[in-house]
Amino acid sequence: MGEPLKWSEFEHVEMHVGEVKTAQEFPQARKPAYILTVDFGPDLGIKKTSAQLTERYTPENLLGRKVIGVTNFPPKQIGPLQSECLILGALDTEAGTALLEVPFDVKPGTRIA
Repeated sequence: MGEPLKWSEFEHVEMHVGEVKTAQEFPQARKPAYILTVDFGPDLGIKKTSAQLTERYTPENLLGRKVIGVTNFPPKQIGPLQSECLILGALDTEAGTALLEVPFDVKPGTRIA
């Protein structure tokens, strides 16, 4: 476990609800992954990212899921993809990463606190 996070540091992390619009195989990734496009609402727009979700999900069953993403990281180059956000998940080493999801109909872009 690392150093305790200061509250002021946590306040800088912007997390929002996003809706997965597309999911496709990412063959250029070092580890099996998908490229996701996620709608974070009118203020943040649609962002792309890669996600190592292949053990638990297919591209088809990712569509429409309400996920939680960190939206204020700087872009990160992952092979040919420029990742624009980080989708959060529980890192289950046995069954594969499980997405953190919002189980209700919440508008894309809603802030997570």
